[in-house]
Amino acid sequence: MKRSLLLYAFILIALLNIYTYMFLSKEVEFEQNRYEKTTTKLKDSLNSLTTKLNDANYFSLEKNENAQNYFDSSNATKTIQYEKLIPVVTERLMDLNSNPKGNPYVGQDQIGANKFIINKVKVLNHRWIIADYSDGEIWGEVLLKYFVNDDETISFEVIQSLLYPKQ
Repeated sequence: MKRSLLLYAFILIALLNIYTYMFLSKEVEFEQNRYEKTTTKLKDSLNSLTTKLNDANYFSLEKNENAQNYFDSSNATKTIQYEKLIPVVTERLMDLNSNPKGNPYVGQDQIGANKFIINKVKVLNHRWIIADYSDGEIWGEVLLKYFVNDDETISFEVIQSLLYPKQ
C-alpha cells in the first residue's frame, strides 16, 4: 500500500511538473508574440504620426530649404540664421499685443469691449506669417507679410484677415 501511494504521488508530481512546464513555456511564447504585435503597432503609429507631422510642417520655415536659402544665399547682403529669426519675429509680433487698442496687425478694429490680440503665430517661409487672433469671444486668422530691414528691425504688412462668425 505504501508503495502504491508513493507511486501515485510520484505520478502526480510528474504530471504537475509537466503541466507547469508546458504552461510556463506557452505563457512566455504568448507574451513574446504579444510584445512583437504591440511593438509593430507602436512603430506603425509612430511612422504614421511622423508622416502627418512632416505633412503639417510642409509649409514652415524650418522645413523649406528655398526659404532658408533666402537668408543664407551667396548673393544675400547679410546672413541671418532662420533658427534665431523665427523666435524674434514671433516675439516682435506678440509684443504688439500690449497696444491699448489691440494688435494693429490683426486686420480688424476693436469690436466690443475687448481688444484683439494674436494668440498663435506660424512663420510659413521667408516672407509670410499666419496668425490666430481673438478678443476672447470672436476668433480669426490673419496672413501677414514680414520684412527684415537693413537695420535688423522687422516690419509687418497685413495681406488678408478673416474673422469667424460668433457661434
